[in-house]
Amino acid sequence: HVGFRSLWPQGREGSNPSLRTMIKKTIKRPDTAEVLKFVPLGGFEEVGRNCMFFEYQDEIVVIDAGLQFPEESTPGIDYIITNVSYLQGKKQNVKALIITHGHYDHIGAIPYIIHKLGNPPIYAAAITGEIIKKRQDDFPNQPKLNIITVKHGDKVKFGRHFEAEFFDLDHTIPDTLGVILKTPMGNMVHFCDFKFDYDHDDNPIGLDDYARIGQMGVHTLFMDSTNSEHPGISVSERLVEKTLEELFKKAEGRIIVATFSSLITRLGEIIKIAARLKRKVFVSGYSMKTNLQIAQNLGYLKFEKGTILPIEEMHKYKDDKVLVVCTGAQGEPNATLMRVANGEHKFIKSKKGDTIILSSSIIPGNEYAVQVLKDNLTRQGAKIYQSSHVDIHSSGHAPKEELKKVVELIKPKYLVPVHGYYFMRSANKENAMEVGVPENNILLMDNGQVAEFTPSSARITDKTVDAFYVMVDGLGVGDVGEVVLRDRRILSAEGMLVLILTLDKEKGHLLKKPDIISRGFIYLKENQGILDEIRGKIKNIIERIPRHQPLDPDYVKTLLRDQLGAFIYNKTHRRPMILPVVIEV
Repeated sequence: HVGFRSLWPQGREGSNPSLRTMIKKTIKRPDTAEVLKFVPLGGFEEVGRNCMFFEYQDEIVVIDAGLQFPEESTPGIDYIITNVSYLQGKKQNVKALIITHGHYDHIGAIPYIIHKLGNPPIYAAAITGEIIKKRQDDFPNQPKLNIITVKHGDKVKFGRHFEAEFFDLDHTIPDTLGVILKTPMGNMVHFCDFKFDYDHDDNPIGLDDYARIGQMGVHTLFMDSTNSEHPGISVSERLVEKTLEELFKKAEGRIIVATFSSLITRLGEIIKIAARLKRKVFVSGYSMKTNLQIAQNLGYLKFEKGTILPIEEMHKYKDDKVLVVCTGAQGEPNATLMRVANGEHKFIKSKKGDTIILSSSIIPGNEYAVQVLKDNLTRQGAKIYQSSHVDIHSSGHAPKEELKKVVELIKPKYLVPVHGYYFMRSANKENAMEVGVPENNILLMDNGQVAEFTPSSARITDKTVDAFYVMVDGLGVGDVGEVVLRDRRILSAEGMLVLILTLDKEKGHLLKKPDIISRGFIYLKENQGILDEIRGKIKNIIERIPRHQPLDPDYVKTLLRDQLGAFIYNKTHRRPMILPVVIEV
């Protein structure tokens, strides 16, 4: 700028529009320099709700749009989804939605948010696209999706500044894809959910492709953290299959295998083993049936005709010729296995001699439900096997040694641990540091934080975008906020007390004894003493209100809530929700 000013007398450049434009284009302040922005909208403080985006100038690429299942702190909620208010304000800039694989924690929010993103093209592998389409059928009022099928090795350009190259990853569902996002700032490599698989000699499969990616030069690696604190390597699917086959051979009665409906690869192997052992397969669970049918239609799974039969025909076969695959290994109340345990399933009744295999690890938070499930089934004579005792499950997420190997092969300059709680992502940071990534080159981000990348830097800024929970409750999306959840938590913890008062409109006197309704607070028939005290307190509060003007019902309600709340807490050490109803006569 000083050099330009020296060519003209003081102030002359201000009167020359063309020179002013040239100066602005030639010299940029550091705070306006072009950067690539990266923002996680979900998946960085929880397991689930995975969604992130990259933004450069006026172009945005989004990766994944998942849901999160409700927590203890979100009673009554069906799902928690991504907050896309920032993207909604820039929907004309969203060039693509890339979906890495077909699990609901990566696709589940699509029906709720796709219109807010301007319905951009969705890039996904074949089976992922079909699962997305099937789910979209449940939302007939949403726009028709523009799904573009991609596969390993495909390269796709988005707008002027982004290009994606896709590569295969091993996971628990076919067609899981990693992404090399080529940007003006460098190659951003996203390893979504993945693990290593091993051949029969215990050699990892597919590492040559990871080394190839590393040779391309990687600016930043975004790597799954879900199992980062678990030592060792993954259990091979071949070992899982061998163990399952041994258990199947030992079973003298029916075999019931419960697992996730999305573990399509595992389901395929279970059905093949059953066919070798001359057992007929019966599938129970809508989502499991749907996923198996999609996989068969696309040719990922192939079985001889008659291998899988309708559940209604199970009674036609002897117990030692029956194998059931079903949902419910997490103790979900409405899933098949819990309904079997409770005697509520129409076609399957648990009985002595059943072999029940829980081919999944227990998700944190589900321990009690799974324990109740196991107790109920064992009481009915079933023999239970689970992954903590035998190798009948392999996680879809890479443990410590595999994560470290990926970092060694990819050789990123910077690393962003993704997917999981802070502890998980911090463990991933420690893993990367063990294989040489400098601590200052690892970004531990939270949802909503904004990172900026240049060719030679990566930093977390002090900027944020909205990333708070959006709740799906029935047909409502986003209409249940913190105030409603707080009320639900109070109701679930402390109960409620409804006070019905009939007042003289003119004089403000109580016309009759207040009615009291209790739900989840106290049992009225056994607590007449405290009820009489509450009624006496109500009467005292009403009589002390000045009578120089007509009573304001809202004022009366507030007074009752405040003063009765303190009174009840002193008597019971509980804080029920107090709902006064004032009737003026």
